[in-house]
Amino acid sequence: MQLGTNRLKIIDRYIIGKYLGTFIYTLSIFVVIIIIFDLSEKLDDFLGNNLNLWQVITLYYAGSIPFYINMLSPLINFIAVIFFTAKMADQTEIVPILSGGVSFNRFLKPYFISAFIIFSANLASNLFILPYTNKIKNNFENNYIKKNDPFIKNQIHMKLDDHTYISIGGFDNRTNIGSQFRLEHFNGDEMRQKIVADVIAWDSVKRSWKISNYTVRNIDGLKETFVTGGDKKKDTILDMKPDDFSAYDNVFENMSNTELRDKIKKENIRGSGIMSDLLFEQYKRYLQPLSAFVLTLIGVALSSRKVRGGVGLPLGMGIFLSFAYIVLNQFAKMFSLKGGIPPLLAVLIPTIFFGVLGLILLRKAPK
Repeated sequence: MQLGTNRLKIIDRYIIGKYLGTFIYTLSIFVVIIIIFDLSEKLDDFLGNNLNLWQVITLYYAGSIPFYINMLSPLINFIAVIFFTAKMADQTEIVPILSGGVSFNRFLKPYFISAFIIFSANLASNLFILPYTNKIKNNFENNYIKKNDPFIKNQIHMKLDDHTYISIGGFDNRTNIGSQFRLEHFNGDEMRQKIVADVIAWDSVKRSWKISNYTVRNIDGLKETFVTGGDKKKDTILDMKPDDFSAYDNVFENMSNTELRDKIKKENIRGSGIMSDLLFEQYKRYLQPLSAFVLTLIGVALSSRKVRGGVGLPLGMGIFLSFAYIVLNQFAKMFSLKGGIPPLLAVLIPTIFFGVLGLILLRKAPK
Protein backbone atom coordinates (compact mmCIF):
# COMPACT_ATOMS: atom_id res chain seq x y z
CA MET A 1 0.00 0.00 0.00
CA GLN A 2 2.83 2.40 0.83
CA LEU A 3 4.51 1.63 -2.49
CA GLY A 4 1.26 2.34 -4.35
CA THR A 5 0.90 5.67 -2.54
CA ASN A 6 4.43 6.69 -3.51
CA ARG A 7 3.77 5.75 -7.12
CA LEU A 8 0.65 7.89 -7.13
CA LYS A 9 2.62 10.82 -5.77
CA ILE A 10 5.18 10.39 -8.53
CA ILE A 11 2.36 10.32 -11.07
CA ASP A 12 0.88 13.46 -9.55
CA ARG A 13 4.16 15.31 -9.82
CA TYR A 14 4.64 14.02 -13.35
CA ILE A 15 1.21 15.23 -14.54
CA ILE A 16 1.47 18.59 -12.74
CA GLY A 17 4.92 19.16 -14.21
CA LYS A 18 3.69 18.25 -17.70
CA TYR A 19 0.58 20.41 -17.34
CA LEU A 20 2.27 23.57 -16.05
CA GLY A 21 5.37 23.13 -18.22
CA THR A 22 3.32 22.77 -21.41
CA PHE A 23 1.07 25.67 -20.36
CA ILE A 24 3.95 28.08 -19.71
CA TYR A 25 5.88 27.03 -22.81
CA THR A 26 2.85 27.33 -25.13
CA LEU A 27 1.75 30.60 -23.55
CA SER A 28 5.23 32.09 -24.07
CA ILE A 29 5.23 31.12 -27.74
CA PHE A 30 1.78 32.62 -28.34
CA VAL A 31 2.68 35.86 -26.53
CA VAL A 32 5.81 36.25 -28.64
CA ILE A 33 3.81 35.65 -31.83
CA ILE A 34 1.16 38.20 -30.80
CA ILE A 35 3.81 40.79 -29.94
CA ILE A 36 5.42 40.33 -33.36
CA PHE A 37 2.09 40.84 -35.16
CA ASP A 38 1.15 43.71 -32.86
CA LEU A 39 4.51 45.42 -33.41
CA SER A 40 4.18 45.13 -37.20
CA GLU A 41 0.67 46.60 -37.01
CA LYS A 42 1.56 49.54 -34.75
CA LEU A 43 5.06 50.26 -36.06
CA ASP A 44 3.85 53.24 -38.08
CA ASP A 45 2.18 54.69 -34.97
CA PHE A 46 5.36 54.26 -32.94
CA LEU A 47 7.52 55.90 -35.61
CA GLY A 48 4.95 58.60 -36.33
CA ASN A 49 5.02 59.69 -32.68
CA ASN A 50 8.85 59.61 -32.55
CA LEU A 51 8.90 56.99 -29.80
CA ASN A 52 12.13 55.18 -29.03
CA LEU A 53 12.41 51.50 -28.05
CA TRP A 54 12.46 52.20 -24.31
CA GLN A 55 9.29 54.30 -24.51
CA VAL A 56 7.50 51.61 -26.51
CA ILE A 57 8.45 48.98 -23.94
CA THR A 58 7.66 51.00 -20.79
CA LEU A 59 4.65 52.96 -22.06
CA TYR A 60 2.94 50.20 -24.04
CA TYR A 61 4.26 46.65 -23.78
CA ALA A 62 4.63 46.84 -20.00
CA GLY A 63 0.84 47.09 -19.94
CA SER A 64 -0.12 45.07 -23.01
CA ILE A 65 1.86 41.88 -22.27
CA PRO A 66 -0.08 41.15 -19.01
CA PHE A 67 -3.28 41.85 -20.97
CA TYR A 68 -2.29 39.34 -23.68
CA ILE A 69 -1.35 36.72 -21.08
CA ASN A 70 -4.71 37.09 -19.36
CA MET A 71 -6.61 37.02 -22.65
CA LEU A 72 -4.79 33.91 -23.92
CA SER A 73 -4.79 31.99 -20.64
CA PRO A 74 -8.08 30.05 -21.17
CA LEU A 75 -7.12 29.19 -24.75
CA ILE A 76 -3.60 28.04 -23.87
CA ASN A 77 -4.80 26.20 -20.77
CA PHE A 78 -7.16 24.13 -22.90
CA ILE A 79 -4.63 23.43 -25.65
CA ALA A 80 -1.94 22.47 -23.13
CA VAL A 81 -4.17 19.95 -21.35
CA ILE A 82 -5.30 18.35 -24.59
CA PHE A 83 -1.80 18.25 -26.08
CA PHE A 84 0.05 16.50 -23.29
CA THR A 85 -2.89 14.29 -22.24
CA ALA A 86 -3.43 13.09 -25.82
CA LYS A 87 0.29 12.45 -26.05
CA MET A 88 0.15 10.38 -22.84
CA ALA A 89 -2.79 8.41 -24.25
CA ASP A 90 -1.01 7.90 -27.58
CA GLN A 91 2.06 6.56 -25.76
CA THR A 92 -0.19 4.22 -23.71
CA GLU A 93 0.67 5.90 -20.40
CA ILE A 94 -2.91 6.38 -19.20
CA VAL A 95 -4.10 2.77 -19.60
CA PRO A 96 -1.55 1.35 -17.07
CA ILE A 97 -2.49 4.08 -14.58
CA LEU A 98 -6.21 3.24 -14.73
CA SER A 99 -5.52 -0.50 -14.92
CA GLY A 100 -3.41 -0.26 -11.76
CA GLY A 101 -6.47 0.54 -9.67
CA VAL A 102 -6.49 4.32 -9.95
CA SER A 103 -10.00 5.65 -10.50
CA PHE A 104 -10.57 8.24 -13.19
CA ASN A 105 -11.62 10.77 -10.52
CA ARG A 106 -8.31 10.17 -8.71
CA PHE A 107 -6.53 10.53 -12.05
CA LEU A 108 -8.10 14.00 -12.36
CA LYS A 109 -6.63 15.17 -9.05
CA PRO A 110 -3.25 16.47 -10.33
CA TYR A 111 -5.06 18.15 -13.22
CA PHE A 112 -7.26 20.10 -10.86
CA ILE A 113 -4.32 20.96 -8.62
CA SER A 114 -2.67 22.50 -11.68
CA ALA A 115 -5.94 24.18 -12.67
CA PHE A 116 -6.18 25.66 -9.17
CA ILE A 117 -2.68 27.14 -9.55
CA ILE A 118 -3.67 28.73 -12.87
CA PHE A 119 -7.00 29.87 -11.39
CA SER A 120 -5.22 31.54 -8.46
CA ALA A 121 -2.72 33.26 -10.76
CA ASN A 122 -5.50 34.56 -13.03
CA LEU A 123 -7.60 35.75 -10.10
CA ALA A 124 -4.66 37.58 -8.51
CA SER A 125 -3.83 39.10 -11.88
CA ASN A 126 -7.43 40.27 -12.43
CA LEU A 127 -7.67 41.86 -9.00
CA PHE A 128 -4.24 43.29 -8.33
CA ILE A 129 -2.20 43.55 -11.55
CA LEU A 130 -4.38 44.10 -14.62
CA PRO A 131 -6.17 47.26 -13.39
CA TYR A 132 -2.78 49.01 -13.23
CA THR A 133 -1.18 47.50 -16.33
CA ASN A 134 -4.38 48.16 -18.30
CA LYS A 135 -4.08 51.81 -17.33
CA ILE A 136 -0.60 51.90 -18.89
CA LYS A 137 -1.79 50.17 -22.07
CA ASN A 138 -5.02 52.12 -22.47
CA ASN A 139 -3.45 55.52 -21.77
CA PHE A 140 -0.88 54.83 -24.47
CA GLU A 141 -3.52 53.69 -26.96
CA ASN A 142 -5.78 56.67 -26.24
CA ASN A 143 -2.93 59.19 -26.57
CA TYR A 144 -1.01 57.70 -29.51
CA ILE A 145 -2.92 54.97 -31.33
CA LYS A 146 -6.46 56.40 -31.09
CA LYS A 147 -5.45 60.05 -31.12
CA ASN A 148 -7.70 60.73 -34.12
CA ASP A 149 -10.72 59.04 -32.53
CA PRO A 150 -13.42 61.21 -30.91
CA PHE A 151 -12.26 62.32 -27.47
CA ILE A 152 -15.03 64.78 -26.62
CA LYS A 153 -18.20 63.57 -24.93
CA ASN A 154 -21.22 65.75 -25.63
CA GLN A 155 -24.50 66.42 -23.86
CA ILE A 156 -23.72 65.02 -20.42
CA HIS A 157 -26.51 64.88 -17.84
CA MET A 158 -25.86 63.41 -14.42
CA LYS A 159 -27.39 63.18 -10.98
CA LEU A 160 -24.67 63.67 -8.35
CA ASP A 161 -26.85 62.99 -5.31
CA ASP A 162 -30.50 63.14 -4.27
CA HIS A 163 -30.53 66.93 -4.56
CA THR A 164 -27.94 67.89 -7.17
CA TYR A 165 -28.07 67.62 -10.96
CA ILE A 166 -25.43 68.74 -13.47
CA SER A 167 -25.16 69.03 -17.23
CA ILE A 168 -22.16 69.72 -19.47
CA GLY A 169 -22.43 70.63 -23.13
CA GLY A 170 -19.12 68.98 -24.04
CA PHE A 171 -16.15 67.56 -22.16
CA ASP A 172 -12.63 67.20 -23.61
CA ASN A 173 -11.00 64.03 -22.24
CA ARG A 174 -7.50 65.20 -23.10
CA THR A 175 -7.54 68.60 -21.44
CA ASN A 176 -10.19 67.69 -18.81
CA ILE A 177 -12.07 70.88 -19.66
CA GLY A 178 -15.83 71.13 -20.18
CA SER A 179 -18.09 73.82 -21.60
CA GLN A 180 -21.64 75.02 -20.92
CA PHE A 181 -21.72 73.77 -17.34
CA ARG A 182 -24.97 73.81 -15.37
CA LEU A 183 -25.63 72.79 -11.78
CA GLU A 184 -29.03 72.74 -10.10
CA HIS A 185 -29.51 72.05 -6.41
CA PHE A 186 -32.99 71.18 -5.11
CA ASN A 187 -34.63 70.87 -1.73
CA GLY A 188 -37.54 68.62 -2.45
CA ASP A 189 -39.27 70.09 -5.49
CA GLU A 190 -37.86 73.58 -4.93
CA MET A 191 -34.69 74.78 -6.63
CA ARG A 192 -32.39 76.41 -4.09
CA GLN A 193 -29.31 77.14 -6.21
CA LYS A 194 -28.35 77.25 -9.86
CA ILE A 195 -24.81 77.67 -11.18
CA VAL A 196 -24.10 78.44 -14.82
CA ALA A 197 -20.53 78.58 -16.16
CA ASP A 198 -19.01 78.80 -19.60
CA VAL A 199 -16.03 76.63 -18.61
CA ILE A 200 -15.36 73.95 -16.00
CA ALA A 201 -11.84 72.51 -15.65
CA TRP A 202 -10.31 69.77 -13.50
CA ASP A 203 -7.43 70.86 -11.25
CA SER A 204 -5.31 67.71 -10.89
CA VAL A 205 -3.20 69.28 -8.12
CA LYS A 206 -6.04 70.35 -5.82
CA ARG A 207 -8.25 67.46 -6.99
CA SER A 208 -11.15 69.86 -7.46
CA TRP A 209 -13.01 71.69 -10.21
CA LYS A 210 -12.62 75.31 -11.31
CA ILE A 211 -15.39 77.23 -13.04
CA SER A 212 -14.96 80.49 -14.92
CA ASN A 213 -17.34 83.03 -16.47
CA TYR A 214 -19.91 81.84 -13.99
CA THR A 215 -23.15 83.04 -12.44
CA VAL A 216 -24.49 81.72 -9.15
CA ARG A 217 -28.21 82.13 -8.48
CA ASN A 218 -29.30 81.50 -4.88
CA ILE A 219 -33.02 81.11 -4.23
CA ASP A 220 -34.61 81.43 -0.78
CA GLY A 221 -38.36 81.50 -1.20
CA LEU A 222 -39.17 84.78 -2.95
CA LYS A 223 -35.67 86.13 -2.43
CA GLU A 224 -33.03 85.64 -5.08
CA THR A 225 -29.40 86.72 -5.13
CA PHE A 226 -26.95 86.65 -8.02
CA VAL A 227 -23.18 86.36 -7.92
CA THR A 228 -21.31 86.91 -11.16
CA GLY A 229 -17.69 85.81 -11.48
CA GLY A 230 -16.80 87.34 -14.82
CA ASP A 231 -13.26 86.31 -15.71
CA LYS A 232 -12.55 85.08 -12.17
CA LYS A 233 -12.16 81.39 -11.44
CA LYS A 234 -13.95 79.67 -8.59
CA ASP A 235 -12.91 76.43 -6.89
CA THR A 236 -15.83 74.05 -6.69
CA ILE A 237 -15.90 70.74 -4.86
CA LEU A 238 -18.18 68.28 -6.66
CA ASP A 239 -18.56 64.53 -6.28
CA MET A 240 -17.36 63.73 -9.80
CA LYS A 241 -14.11 63.11 -11.65
CA PRO A 242 -12.99 63.41 -15.29
CA ASP A 243 -13.34 59.64 -15.75
CA ASP A 244 -17.08 60.06 -15.21
CA PHE A 245 -17.24 61.77 -18.60
CA SER A 246 -14.80 59.60 -20.51
CA ALA A 247 -15.42 59.14 -24.23
CA TYR A 248 -13.18 56.06 -24.24
CA ASP A 249 -14.72 52.60 -23.90
CA ASN A 250 -11.80 51.12 -21.95
CA VAL A 251 -11.97 53.33 -18.87
CA PHE A 252 -13.53 50.65 -16.61
CA GLU A 253 -10.61 48.27 -17.20
CA ASN A 254 -8.31 50.82 -15.59
CA MET A 255 -10.16 51.00 -12.28
CA SER A 256 -8.90 49.31 -9.16
CA ASN A 257 -11.37 47.13 -7.28
CA THR A 258 -12.01 49.90 -4.75
CA GLU A 259 -12.61 52.45 -7.51
CA LEU A 260 -14.93 50.03 -9.29
CA ARG A 261 -16.99 49.40 -6.14
CA ASP A 262 -17.26 53.14 -5.45
CA LYS A 263 -18.26 53.76 -9.05
CA ILE A 264 -21.04 51.16 -8.77
CA LYS A 265 -22.35 52.79 -5.58
CA LYS A 266 -22.43 56.20 -7.25
CA GLU A 267 -24.04 54.81 -10.38
CA ASN A 268 -26.93 53.53 -8.25
CA ILE A 269 -27.67 57.20 -7.54
CA ARG A 270 -26.71 58.75 -10.85
CA GLY A 271 -28.33 56.30 -13.25
CA SER A 272 -26.18 57.41 -16.17
CA GLY A 273 -26.63 54.11 -18.06
CA ILE A 274 -23.28 52.43 -17.42
CA MET A 275 -24.30 50.04 -14.64
CA SER A 276 -24.18 46.97 -16.92
CA ASP A 277 -20.62 47.85 -17.99
CA LEU A 278 -19.51 48.27 -14.39
CA LEU A 279 -21.12 45.07 -13.10
CA PHE A 280 -19.84 43.03 -16.04
CA GLU A 281 -16.28 44.22 -15.35
CA GLN A 282 -16.62 43.43 -11.64
CA TYR A 283 -18.08 39.93 -12.13
CA LYS A 284 -15.59 39.15 -14.90
CA ARG A 285 -12.63 39.74 -12.60
CA TYR A 286 -13.85 37.21 -10.06
CA LEU A 287 -15.62 34.57 -12.17
CA GLN A 288 -13.77 34.22 -15.47
CA PRO A 289 -10.75 32.49 -13.85
CA LEU A 290 -13.12 29.58 -13.13
CA SER A 291 -12.65 28.65 -16.77
CA ALA A 292 -9.39 26.95 -15.72
CA PHE A 293 -11.37 24.15 -14.02
CA VAL A 294 -14.02 23.82 -16.73
CA LEU A 295 -11.60 23.73 -19.66
CA THR A 296 -9.31 21.32 -17.81
CA LEU A 297 -12.22 18.94 -17.27
CA ILE A 298 -13.18 19.07 -20.96
CA GLY A 299 -9.57 18.71 -22.07
CA VAL A 300 -8.92 15.57 -20.01
CA ALA A 301 -12.24 13.95 -20.92
CA LEU A 302 -11.69 14.71 -24.60
CA SER A 303 -8.09 13.55 -24.96
CA SER A 304 -7.60 10.71 -22.47
CA ARG A 305 -8.74 8.06 -24.94
CA LYS A 306 -6.21 6.72 -27.45
CA VAL A 307 -7.35 7.36 -31.02
CA ARG A 308 -5.94 6.68 -34.45
CA GLY A 309 -3.91 9.52 -35.89
CA GLY A 310 -2.20 10.43 -32.61
CA VAL A 311 -2.74 13.84 -31.02
CA GLY A 312 -3.93 15.57 -34.20
CA LEU A 313 -7.67 14.95 -33.83
CA PRO A 314 -7.94 15.84 -30.09
CA LEU A 315 -5.74 18.90 -30.60
CA GLY A 316 -7.88 20.08 -33.53
CA MET A 317 -11.06 19.64 -31.49
CA GLY A 318 -9.44 21.46 -28.58
CA ILE A 319 -8.48 24.45 -30.71
CA PHE A 320 -12.02 24.59 -32.14
CA LEU A 321 -13.63 24.44 -28.68
CA SER A 322 -11.24 26.98 -27.19
CA PHE A 323 -12.07 29.49 -29.93
CA ALA A 324 -15.76 28.68 -29.43
CA TYR A 325 -15.31 29.55 -25.75
CA ILE A 326 -13.75 32.92 -26.63
CA VAL A 327 -16.52 33.68 -29.16
CA LEU A 328 -19.22 32.74 -26.63
CA ASN A 329 -17.55 35.05 -24.12
CA GLN A 330 -17.70 37.96 -26.57
CA PHE A 331 -21.33 37.28 -27.49
CA ALA A 332 -22.30 37.10 -23.81
CA LYS A 333 -20.56 40.43 -23.17
CA MET A 334 -22.30 42.06 -26.15
CA PHE A 335 -25.75 40.84 -25.11
CA SER A 336 -25.10 41.98 -21.54
CA LEU A 337 -24.09 45.52 -22.53
CA LYS A 338 -26.51 45.94 -25.43
CA GLY A 339 -29.16 43.24 -25.13
CA GLY A 340 -30.31 43.48 -21.53
CA ILE A 341 -28.96 40.15 -20.21
CA PRO A 342 -28.01 40.48 -16.51
CA PRO A 343 -24.21 40.92 -16.26
CA LEU A 344 -23.81 38.09 -13.74
CA LEU A 345 -25.60 35.65 -16.05
CA ALA A 346 -23.59 36.90 -19.05
CA VAL A 347 -20.30 36.22 -17.26
CA LEU A 348 -21.45 32.75 -16.17
CA ILE A 349 -22.98 31.60 -19.49
CA PRO A 350 -19.69 30.33 -21.05
CA THR A 351 -18.65 28.60 -17.82
CA ILE A 352 -22.05 26.95 -17.36
CA PHE A 353 -22.33 25.85 -21.00
CA PHE A 354 -18.84 24.38 -21.16
CA GLY A 355 -19.21 22.95 -17.65
CA VAL A 356 -22.23 20.92 -18.78
CA LEU A 357 -20.31 19.87 -21.89
CA GLY A 358 -17.42 18.75 -19.68
CA LEU A 359 -19.69 16.60 -17.50
CA ILE A 360 -21.16 14.94 -20.61
CA LEU A 361 -17.69 14.20 -21.99
CA LEU A 362 -16.57 12.96 -18.57
CA ARG A 363 -19.25 10.27 -18.56
CA LYS A 364 -17.93 9.02 -21.91
CA ALA A 365 -14.27 9.16 -20.92
CA PRO A 366 -12.38 5.86 -20.45
CA LYS A 367 -12.64 4.51 -16.92
